[in-house]
Amino acid sequence: MNHANPALFALSPLDGRYASRVTPLRELLSEYGLIKARVRVELAWFRVLSDSPDVDDCPSLSTAAREALERIEIRFDESAAARVKDIESTTNHDVKAVEYYLKEQFAKVPELKAASEFIHFACTSEDINNLSWALLLSEARDSVCAPAMGRIIDALATMARAEAETPMLARTHGQPATPTTLGKEMATVAARLERQHQRFIDVTLTAKLNGATGNFNAHVSAYPEVDWLALSQQVVESLGLTWLPLTTQIEPHDGVGELLDALAGFNTVLVDLCRDIWNYVSLGYFRQRLVKGEIGSSTMPHKVNPIDFENGEGNLGLANAVARHLANTLPVSRMQRDLTDSTAQRALGTAFGHSLVAYASVSRGLGKLEVARERLAADLDLHWEVLGEAAQTLMRRYGVKAPYETLKEATRGRELDQNTWRQVVSELPLPADARRELEALTPATYTGIAAELVRRYAPGSKS
Repeated sequence: MNHANPALFALSPLDGRYASRVTPLRELLSEYGLIKARVRVELAWFRVLSDSPDVDDCPSLSTAAREALERIEIRFDESAAARVKDIESTTNHDVKAVEYYLKEQFAKVPELKAASEFIHFACTSEDINNLSWALLLSEARDSVCAPAMGRIIDALATMARAEAETPMLARTHGQPATPTTLGKEMATVAARLERQHQRFIDVTLTAKLNGATGNFNAHVSAYPEVDWLALSQQVVESLGLTWLPLTTQIEPHDGVGELLDALAGFNTVLVDLCRDIWNYVSLGYFRQRLVKGEIGSSTMPHKVNPIDFENGEGNLGLANAVARHLANTLPVSRMQRDLTDSTAQRALGTAFGHSLVAYASVSRGLGKLEVARERLAADLDLHWEVLGEAAQTLMRRYGVKAPYETLKEATRGRELDQNTWRQVVSELPLPADARRELEALTPATYTGIAAELVRRYAPGSKS
């Protein structure tokens, strides 16, 4: 059945509600992207064979034939992919369908037609698939996801530097605790994300091209004198990937597993941020800029909900559920080969897609935040009891007995204001100058070296 608006009938929100947010991934981690990558890999192998003087039955190509190959690759489009799928409806084999499609294209150029049996020469399907997936994942990482991650880190680092000295009541176990600064808290998350981001970027994606069980059996039977190791390595590295000589029929997917683990690691830190921002909004530490026409509640007109961070958290959870599953299952294959990975890899776009939706939501949410300085100051002024830590530590310095117990008796479970705090200080057995130091201290000034930590260690800072 054809629908006027097919997005309304999509089973996955990535193809429906969130379709516009994952557009950059659509030509990569889709069926179209996979078919196109397979064409690229098959042609790369064919070119290397034709360039090898030792594979003498595959003649060196003329300039015109090489240009024809370029056109097949560059002009591959949706209609070409549809033709591959049409062939697959007969073959019921997706990689073989690509081979037959290329033979159709080669038939249009006599020189290529004569060498068409060297398409997919000595290859198993996994030779083509592992290279194709590695290419697609590399591009999805480098051109789409890593930059989106970087924008979040940059936004947090910018906020951290701007609010490096903005005092804020910290909360441990949800209760008032030793003050910090807003900037230092944002810098901490930015630094965590930066580390995971770098781990994601640094993952090495490997690939193989060595036949049915990884031993070049068919290659050697046809051309025993050819240095097949060298040709295999040449193709893999020409595609920007790291060559893996020892495999079974399949590339073991260890690199893909590491990539997914790194993706999930970044996402986990981002979930932590989403929940903290949600709480800070709830406490009134942040206001959210109003968006004209936006509605927070169908019944409560006043509501301005932290929906971007809630959306981010939900999509990050979905992304990680898929990413962790794939990271655990893709590197496991029975003996020399089973097809579990073939099915599972088709969900790679789901992990990356929900991640990308989340990154857009979090970036949008961060852009709408405004610091409620008056609320931060008021909250600090309600909790002078947090200075008990400073007092008992100073008492230790001066050798006062039972300092912790003394301050516990005076402050535990109580909310002190400035006057009651100073009354507590006046009764402490400390030298006069030490008491004056404590009397001058306020929750807003009791932030240690938080601002210096931001200036020295926040991402982008010169430490």
